[in-house]
Amino acid sequence: MADDYGGILGAFPYAFRRSDSRLFRSYVVVAGLATLLLALTCVLAIVVVFGQTAGARGGSFTLSRSFIALLGLLAVLPVVAPVLLAARTRRRGLAADDGFEPPRNYEPLLAVAGYLFLLALYLGLIASMPETFTLDGETVTRPSPSGLFAPVVAALYAIPSAASPLLPAAAAAAILVVHRWLR
Repeated sequence: MADDYGGILGAFPYAFRRSDSRLFRSYVVVAGLATLLLALTCVLAIVVVFGQTAGARGGSFTLSRSFIALLGLLAVLPVVAPVLLAARTRRRGLAADDGFEPPRNYEPLLAVAGYLFLLALYLGLIASMPETFTLDGETVTRPSPSGLFAPVVAALYAIPSAASPLLPAAAAAAILVVHRWLR
C-alpha cells in the first residue's frame, strides 16, 4: 500500500497528512519535536552517568544507567502515543471494507490529551525539584515562587517529590481513556 506507513517514523507524516484537525496536526509537529528533545536529553543523561561511573564495576551503577533509559522511554511513549493511535486508527479504517472513519472529535481530543501530558510532564518536573540541591559543587536552594503563577508553583512545591510522577501518569492514562472512549 503506497499510503501506508512503515513504523514509528512513518506514522508522524502519515498522521499529519491524514488528519483533518489542525489541532491534531499541530500536536504531531510538537510531539515530534518533544520526542527529539526528550531522546536527546535521555542520551545526554546516560552519557553523563557513564562518565561519572566509568571506573566502577556493575551493580547499582548498571542499574542507574538502565533506570535513566527506562525513564526516557516512559516519558517518550505517552508523547508519541496519540500520533501512533490516530495513525493506526486511520490506517485500519481505510483498510476496512465498511469505510470506517474515526469519530469527528477523536483526533482533536487525542491532541488535547497529548498536550495535557506535555504540560503534566513539565509540572511533574517542577514538583520533583528538591528544596536544596548541589550544582557544580555548590548547594543551591530552589527559587521561591513569584509572579503570576506563584500560587501554582507553590502548590507544585508542596507535592512530595515521590508523588510528582503521578501528574504525568494521570495525563498518560487520560490519553488511553480518550482512545478507548472514542474508538
